[in-house]
Amino acid sequence: MKRIAGVLAAATVALAGCANKTDNKTTDMNDTAQHADTSVVYMTKEISPEAIVKLYKALGREAKGKVAIKISTGEPGGHNFLQPSLIADFVKLTDGTIVECNTAYEGRRFSTEDHRRAAEEHGFTAIAPVDIMDADGEVKLPVTDGKHLKYDIVGSHYPDYDFTVILSHFKGHAMGGFGGAVKNMSIGIASSNGKSYIHTAGKRDTTAGLWENIAPQDDFLESMAEAAKAVADHCGENIIYISVANNLSVDCDCDSNPADPQMHDIGVLASLDPIALDKACTDLVRSSDDHGKIHLIERIDSRHGMHTLDYGEQIGIGSQTYKIVNLD
Repeated sequence: MKRIAGVLAAATVALAGCANKTDNKTTDMNDTAQHADTSVVYMTKEISPEAIVKLYKALGREAKGKVAIKISTGEPGGHNFLQPSLIADFVKLTDGTIVECNTAYEGRRFSTEDHRRAAEEHGFTAIAPVDIMDADGEVKLPVTDGKHLKYDIVGSHYPDYDFTVILSHFKGHAMGGFGGAVKNMSIGIASSNGKSYIHTAGKRDTTAGLWENIAPQDDFLESMAEAAKAVADHCGENIIYISVANNLSVDCDCDSNPADPQMHDIGVLASLDPIALDKACTDLVRSSDDHGKIHLIERIDSRHGMHTLDYGEQIGIGSQTYKIVNLD
């Protein structure tokens, strides 16, 4: 992670779909007239196992077949990742398998053996099978009309799954500004080599030479969006997105020594549109009355993080026009 911090310092200087009808309270967060392609984001301020299940059911899209639940297992030493006790009921309800891929940096999730041990230490193997999807290699998903990427390199086990749940911990991120649904489905599902391919905007498809070839910031953010679109295109309608906005550190769960959160928790949100979901999370941070939000906002804006959503919307992953349906 020290290597990441050095790359980040340079980067910072350089920068100077629809769901079911409901009778619950609806809030338009965009000051935009409602229209047919406005995405729906469901929300509750309650952060509990029951809340996650409630939001899943509100989406109206059942996870069927062999279900992949993409989370971050968390770098050992960190403590902000989603806890097994929070997600266990949902994982059991969907009979899901927790899926991950190895990291591109040499931490304790770089090798499959170490990654499995970390997942066990953090309690995930106690609630579900855990599949390190690039343990046996990788495959390529096509990227259509990509500016930077020709394909998305993912774990070889990933095509074995019929349905994907992107279950994200929304928080800050040292390189992307924030980590949410788009980051989780792009870098998260990418193999170790695939992560390098994204971070270098298509220049390196192995981890060798990664840190010497980090892409310009906007190219990296756009590559992340292109990889996310490859996953979305692969899944079609067999994918949903749930984000838990708690433990709102400026740092990612890939950090072994993350900063403590400096603002209060927001809640749990879910959508069929990852762009709308990430936009709603960032909007709720900005509109919060918690003064501590300034630190997370600074992290997002100093990394030009909203560009990921602008470009993601441009290439057709989803829409930043949304309405929140409050289930409280």
